[in-house]
Amino acid sequence: MKNQYDSIHSYITTRLEEGYGKETNASDLHHHLCNEDYFIIGTYKAKEFLGSSAFDIIQKIKEYEQDNFGECTTDFSDAEKVANMFAYIVGEEILQESDHLKDCWNNNLTDEDHAQITLEIASVNIAKVYNSN
Repeated sequence: MKNQYDSIHSYITTRLEEGYGKETNASDLHHHLCNEDYFIIGTYKAKEFLGSSAFDIIQKIKEYEQDNFGECTTDFSDAEKVANMFAYIVGEEILQESDHLKDCWNNNLTDEDHAQITLEIASVNIAKVYNSN
């Protein structure tokens, strides 16, 4: 799943560099980055993304949904939904690596806050995130 983590990290970093989530509440940043638009569109692309890690990814989604919602709601027969839910979960893990985001969690982000968070996320050691989750 390391390759999938890398892809999601690149996606989030690019979106931050493009200005997504600027001047929003810090606690809403994950929503703007990982829930307003699809990470992957198309069944073929989703299947390619999931690859041989599909069952590990499904397991991760099942555990996340059970822990957070008490039930699984993702349609595991739909590769696109699986890929996008996985990106949502991993996006949360990646954003947790930003100390600046934690420090301003209850505030609206300034341009300076957004820039600092972008730098922190861009420099995240994704192998560390992958291995810790």
